[in-house]
Amino acid sequence: MSEKKFSQNIKLFILFAVFLFAFFIPFDSVTISASIGEAFLMLSEYARQHVLLCLIPAFFIAGAIMVFLNQQAVIKYLGPKANKFVAYSVASVSGAILAVCSCTVLPIFKGIYKKGAGLGPAVSFLYSGPAINILAIVLSAKVLGWQIGLARTIGAIIFAFIIGFIMHLIFWKDDEERLSDEKLFQYHGDGERKLWQNLIYMSSMVAILVFINWAPSKGSMAFWDMIYKGKYLISGVFAIFLVISLILWFKKEELKDWVIATRDFAIQILPLLFAGVLVAGFLLGRPGHEALIPMEWVSKLLGGNSILSNFIASFSGALMYFATLTEVPILQGLLGSGMGHGPALALLLAGPSLSLPSILVINGELGFKKTFTYISLVVVLSTFAGWVFGVIYP
Repeated sequence: MSEKKFSQNIKLFILFAVFLFAFFIPFDSVTISASIGEAFLMLSEYARQHVLLCLIPAFFIAGAIMVFLNQQAVIKYLGPKANKFVAYSVASVSGAILAVCSCTVLPIFKGIYKKGAGLGPAVSFLYSGPAINILAIVLSAKVLGWQIGLARTIGAIIFAFIIGFIMHLIFWKDDEERLSDEKLFQYHGDGERKLWQNLIYMSSMVAILVFINWAPSKGSMAFWDMIYKGKYLISGVFAIFLVISLILWFKKEELKDWVIATRDFAIQILPLLFAGVLVAGFLLGRPGHEALIPMEWVSKLLGGNSILSNFIASFSGALMYFATLTEVPILQGLLGSGMGHGPALALLLAGPSLSLPSILVINGELGFKKTFTYISLVVVLSTFAGWVFGVIYP
């Protein structure tokens, strides 16, 4: 089947799906009307809270990685043939630096993947980015108990290693073919700048992303709250460093390429994210607000420590969207409603790193087979870890 014919069939399928949706959905139902309202309210919250301060800085970082980062260096340290211990160590602990959600990490993941990183290290980064957030780990221990906080930390780091390495073992041939494609090398990187100049430039953008999204501790963590109170000032200082580096060390043509690459990432990712947020809001609603699927169903299914309850926790967590740190109060409420400790850990390991919006974007970049494998690994490993934890800590 030709690519044009395949594209036309996809469009026809989408039109047919929209027709079925419009024909059969009872829009006069109170539940359906409320669910539609939740979908757009969730999209509104997402646009206000995450697009300007999270996604746009992430798009610019991804564009910079694509245009300016030295491709040979990426392949050397994160490519399929790189030292496995170094590659997976760097990728697996990256979340300690980037306090991002499952959607904000996507542009950066796409940037390093398109620049030549191997599938394994790139996927390790994709998982660890939202999962190993220092403040989220601390809050988990403080609010949900030190046992869950410790188990989440250990589980997330180990999972990042395992998931990335298994993806590498399964798809290493595809990775070699991808890196042999000359189109991958369309950008050649760092120009005439020295390493320390590129380091200042990239670090400034990462620091802006981290500090401008710094969340309060909701407790007695004075150091974290001190940073939170001064987050705009700190972000402003790094913004000054960024502007100075752009003026002194970059050519006009390079900056144009950077903006174009950033625009391309936004065009590729935002429509899928917005569609995913709408669907997630329609089905599950915002935290504390019910939509089509009542939360009491979820609570009843997550009691005890059976394999099924842990699987449901992992699977539902993989579909739900969690903004950074919101998983902690949500879990606190579910535990109060009778959720078991094992399913709680399973949801913590699967939820922050996946969501329906992020799945759509990952599928667009990796294809169905790799995306399905990645989701399956996250859900299965989270289910097993939750069950073991529930046996140890009932």
